Amino acid sequence: QVQLAESGGGLVQAGGSLRLSCAASGSIFSINAMGWYRQAPGKQRELVAAITGSRSTNYADSVKGRFTISRDNAKNTVYLQMNSLKPEDTAVYYCNAEVITIASVGRKYTGNYWGQGTQVTVSS
Repeated sequence: QVQLAESGGGLVQAGGSLRLSCAASGSIFSINAMGWYRQAPGKQRELVAAITGSRSTNYADSVKGRFTISRDNAKNTVYLQMNSLKPEDTAVYYCNAEVITIASVGRKYTGNYWGQGTQVTVSS
């Protein structure tokens, strides 16, 4: 089983910064892509940023130039540095990862996992 534990959310004024962390734990063989999604009240969950195992990144247009995603493979952790925060960034942020585990001898399983979410609130 794999767990994703997020931390770093909170309340910040517009223009401020926050850094989110998400650590994966469990019987992990390797991790492919990792990413951050967010869901604001009354809206659908949307991709914020993603990073592949080779550290290729992808960002939503709304956060380009303000947010930076990175990962530490040794710690099975992904980060989201959020600068110049705006009130419209207010949402619950979820970590996502595609994780390969050992299912049995000689067999691997690839699963998609979510964290429990962390609230980010940006006041104007």
